[in-house]
Amino acid sequence: MTAPRPEDGAGQDGGPYAGGAYGPDGAFVAAVDGLADPLSDPLPGQHASPWFRADGIPGDPAGPDGVAGAAEAAGADRGLQRPQEAPSEWYDPEGYQRDWYGPQGPSAPVPAPVPGPGPRPVTPGTPVTVTTRPVPDETLLLRTTDTRRIVPEPYDAPDPSGPAEQPDPAEPPAGGRAERRRAAKGRGRRPAPAAGATKAAGGATKAAGGAGGAAAPLSRMEARRAAKAAKDSPAVVASRAVGEIFISLGVLMLLFVTYQLWWTNVRAEQIAGKEKNRIQEEWAKGAGKPGTFAPGQGFAIMHIPKLDVVVPIAEGISNEKVLDRGMLGHYGEGKLKTAMPEDKQGNFAVAGHRNTHGEPFRYVNKLSPGDPIVVETRDAYYTYEMTSVLPQTMPSNISVIEPIPVGSGFTKPGRYITLTTCTPEFTSTYRLIVWGKMVDERPRGEGKPKALVG
Repeated sequence: MTAPRPEDGAGQDGGPYAGGAYGPDGAFVAAVDGLADPLSDPLPGQHASPWFRADGIPGDPAGPDGVAGAAEAAGADRGLQRPQEAPSEWYDPEGYQRDWYGPQGPSAPVPAPVPGPGPRPVTPGTPVTVTTRPVPDETLLLRTTDTRRIVPEPYDAPDPSGPAEQPDPAEPPAGGRAERRRAAKGRGRRPAPAAGATKAAGGATKAAGGAGGAAAPLSRMEARRAAKAAKDSPAVVASRAVGEIFISLGVLMLLFVTYQLWWTNVRAEQIAGKEKNRIQEEWAKGAGKPGTFAPGQGFAIMHIPKLDVVVPIAEGISNEKVLDRGMLGHYGEGKLKTAMPEDKQGNFAVAGHRNTHGEPFRYVNKLSPGDPIVVETRDAYYTYEMTSVLPQTMPSNISVIEPIPVGSGFTKPGRYITLTTCTPEFTSTYRLIVWGKMVDERPRGEGKPKALVG
C-alpha cells in the first residue's frame, strides 16, 4: 500500500519530512516518472530497465538509492548479515532466453541503465518512509517463477497428413505479454490435425476395424444383400454338379478298366487252373470217356509250346460258362457243330478270348507254319501243325469252321483244327482264323509227344 504523499507544510510541524528531505516541490514526482514501468518492459535479454540489472538493485549504501541503504541498515540492526560479494545480477536474462526460446546466438550487449533523477541521500539516523507501488499478481507470478525449472513436453513428430506450421523459435512472438504467454503454452504440443487428415484417419480406422477389429453391425437390408451375395449362383451350382458327375464317371471308368484288363485275367486264370486240375483228376480215376459232353464241361487240354499256353477245352462257346472263365470253347452245337479230335475225319474248331478273361489266344497271330499245337485227351495226344492264317474276317463267316475250311488251302477231307479269336485287340469287330492239320496221334500210354517233351 502506497504511503500518502507528504505535503509541503509537513516539515513545518516538525514531522519526518522536515528539513526538505525530498527537495523542492516536484522532485519526487520527477524521480518516480524516471523509473521504467515493470508491466510494459521488453522480453528478457532485450530490456534496459534498472529493475533487471544488478547495478539498479536497491540496497547499495553507495548507490543512488539511499532509501534501500537505510532498509539494509535496518535489517542489520535485526541481526541479518548481507554476504559481502561483488554486485551481480539476480536474474539471468541470457539463461531465461535460452530456456524459453532455445539456443540463441551471441546476444547484443545490454546497455547500462541511465540513472534518472533520484531522491537526495538520506542522512543516517533519519526515519525514512518507503513508498511502493501496487504490482499486479500476474506480473509478480511471472517474475518470481523460475522458468529454467520447467521441463518442456516432448515434441512429437508432426502429422504427415497435414502438419501445422510451427513458429520459428528464433523469433520472439510479437504482441503483448498475454500473446507471449499463449505462444509459450502452445510450444511442445502436437498441432491439431487438419480436417482432411482427420477424415483420412477415420477412414483408415474404419478399414482397420473391418479387417481385424469388430465390424459395425449391418442393417437388415445390408445383411440380406450380404447373404444373397454369399450364395452360389445357379451357374456355379450347375457347373459344380457337372464337375462332380464327370469326376464320378472318371473314377468308375478307371475302376472298370482295371477290372477288365487285370482282375478278369486273374479270376479267369484261377477258374481255368481249377478246371484243368479237375480234368486231370478224372482221367486219373478213369472217368471222362470220349463222347458227348454237357455245355461247359471240360474234356481236353490244349498245349501251344511256342506261346506257353496250357488251357482246358470245354463244350460250347458260351461266354458266361466257358470263354469268360478262361477256357477254350468247342463248336459242338447246332449248325456250328464240328468234329472231335478222335474222329477219323473232320474239323476240330475252338474259340477263345484274345484280350481279358485269361486271354489264351492273345498272341495266336504270332504262330508260324509248322508250329505244333497239341490237344491232350483222356486216351491220347493229338498233334497238329499250323499251316495258314486268315488275319481278318467277319464274325458271320462260318465257312471257316466247315469240315473243309474255306480259305485254309485244304482241298480234300482230313483231320483239321481251327482256332478263332477276335481282332483287332480289345475289340470284337472281326475274327482272326488260324488253321492246322493233324500230324501225329499218340496214346497216353506211350508217353508225351516230342512237342511237349522237348
